[in-house]
Amino acid sequence: MPRCGRVGRLFELCLWLLTKNIPRYISDIKPLPPNIKDKLIQIMSFQGQITDSNISEILHPAVESLDLRSCDISDAALMHLGNCRKLKKLHLNSAKENRTSITSEGIKAVASSCVYLLETSLKRCSNLTDEGVSALAIHCRFLRILDLGGCPGITDRSLRALGDNCPQLRSVDFSATQEIHMGHCVNLTDEAVEAVLTCCPQIHILLFHGCPLITGADFPPRDHSEQVKTLRDVACASKSDLKWSCHLAFHTEISPPQNGTFPPLLSSVTRCPTLS
Repeated sequence: MPRCGRVGRLFELCLWLLTKNIPRYISDIKPLPPNIKDKLIQIMSFQGQITDSNISEILHPAVESLDLRSCDISDAALMHLGNCRKLKKLHLNSAKENRTSITSEGIKAVASSCVYLLETSLKRCSNLTDEGVSALAIHCRFLRILDLGGCPGITDRSLRALGDNCPQLRSVDFSATQEIHMGHCVNLTDEAVEAVLTCCPQIHILLFHGCPLITGADFPPRDHSEQVKTLRDVACASKSDLKWSCHLAFHTEISPPQNGTFPPLLSSVTRCPTLS
């Protein structure tokens, strides 16, 4: 075996042993060089080993990506991101249950320091409010992708802030923005959708299933019918969902509602000759 291959395997083995004994060696991690810390961050993130108590030892100022989806952290951990001013991607999604330990206080701390953020995932951070999203919009003006799915505290105020401050936005899986996922954000209204489509001209995908206050009654579809090309994964729980999909989409993939049946929708569909 080539010498470089042996060294690489030995290095990986040492890192693996280190992650298995983090409490014992935590004080030895902080002085490690950034390239080794990056490897540790990757391994520990995947294994869910990054916590409020050890994150300050693991981070370094040149960190550009941080995936904490599998880690049990709170706002206390986010306060340590103040030195990571080059951070571009931050994933705090909760894959299954709501993450209640992340609030707007932690997100505000991140936003004020990590102004070069391009991608932020906050799915199911159920205690997030407009205050946190507004801070992201104001400070992180390069933001392109934002996932706010399952954040019931979000209202029209957040979308207005994003529309006013984030012209690069491409995806709001709630940005240049091309996709918006606002599913189950129950406080959003037609006004929020209108504001985003008007202020973020690059949005091409709009998802808003499970938003009972969005009716589409006052929305002028002609102004944006060329802008929004696709509406995906619409759970048609009401006529208004399909009404919007017909107005805004050239291609629609419709998922059945939880009860397995669709409401009477024929009259709406017949007005949408471009649907395929």
